[in-house]
Amino acid sequence: MLKFYYNHRSPMARRVWRTLLEKEITFEPILMSLDGDQLQPEFLEINPFHHIPVILDNGFRVIESLAIMDYLEAKYPTPALLPKKAESLATVRMVQMVATNELLPKMISLIFEEKNSAKFLQAYEHINKVLGFLSESLDNESYYGGEQLTLADIVAGTDLSLLPKLGISFSNYPNLQDWFERLMTRKSWQQTELSVEDFEKFKRVFIKLRQHQLK
Repeated sequence: MLKFYYNHRSPMARRVWRTLLEKEITFEPILMSLDGDQLQPEFLEINPFHHIPVILDNGFRVIESLAIMDYLEAKYPTPALLPKKAESLATVRMVQMVATNELLPKMISLIFEEKNSAKFLQAYEHINKVLGFLSESLDNESYYGGEQLTLADIVAGTDLSLLPKLGISFSNYPNLQDWFERLMTRKSWQQTELSVEDFEKFKRVFIKLRQHQLK
């Protein structure tokens, strides 16, 4: 059975978790508390970079959320979460990378920085630029790349779900708001969505890590 190393507060882990659920793949969940268990020798043998998520599928190890999702799509192709059309596939990949590289780091900045500080305002402005791009890329489609859920929806939807918890709405982007509400009705989202309490714990962990890095 596929083994899934995760912590439910990690957005990268929730991406993979939702992919597993959408594809109805049977797996053994292995919860990492991240209180030092990720630094133990037995886990470092699996991932020397001590990050989650990780999967072990019949002994084959995959690290990094996007690589894991691609692996699951190739190994377990039904239901398909990648479109075939070149333009739609490019949209999916762009959205995945923009959410990962442009959105998530700036959301983390909002956790660290004081409101109204220059860095906070820069991050907020950049997030709105990302929202504009995501809104334009979605256009009038139900999901990124067409009318069926794709890996882009899982990545962007998981990352964007942190924004309302940070006090940022999608009200200026009606198609994004409708898309987000559509995702939240899916069983995989309802099973895995982060509660406000867990989000506060997630924030405290990040702040503690940041303080440790600055020492």
